[in-house]
Amino acid sequence: MQLMDDAFTLLRRVDLLPEDAVAENGQTVGDVREGIGRQEWEMVLGILIEIGDVHPVPVDFWELLAEAARQMMLDRSRRWCQWRGWEVQHGTVRATLSLVGAEEGGRRSAFSGDGRLRPMWDIGNRTADGERELSIARLWVEFAEKLGPGESADVRLAPLRPERWRHLKCGDVITMHEAGPVAGTATVIEVLPPRP
Repeated sequence: MQLMDDAFTLLRRVDLLPEDAVAENGQTVGDVREGIGRQEWEMVLGILIEIGDVHPVPVDFWELLAEAARQMMLDRSRRWCQWRGWEVQHGTVRATLSLVGAEEGGRRSAFSGDGRLRPMWDIGNRTADGERELSIARLWVEFAEKLGPGESADVRLAPLRPERWRHLKCGDVITMHEAGPVAGTATVIEVLPPRP
């Protein structure tokens, strides 16, 4: 039986990154090594995530980070690493979402932006008899813990059936539904294919 590596062993796997990899904030693989030397594990995880967000990395990278975050009991980081691993396999759909206000019949409270909400979306698909067909996608709010009525934010979508979303392109407008009426409107800002 193979034993699972501990979080600290997993975070030492900087060999999965190109040596010249740099995060958007300027942090490098060298900064990761310094953090490892000082045993600043949460910081190391954060830098690795930052670098992985801007450099093409394999699913294995995200799986290692997700496991390290799980062992460190960093639930949001674990969810993000799992999300990014999913995107590597299935592609990325990003959009700017504006929620309908409560006074206009929208939701009355904010929702957690960490990928647990699974609303339905009108992405233009139709059934065989021409009826509107809604598709389900999990939703991750970028740079915010929650999103409330009347608010807007950039979001990432993880469709239940990604192949049904492949027709989307930048500028397309899609609508979010949590019940009958429209709960929000989103404009697609990025569509990336899966990375083998």
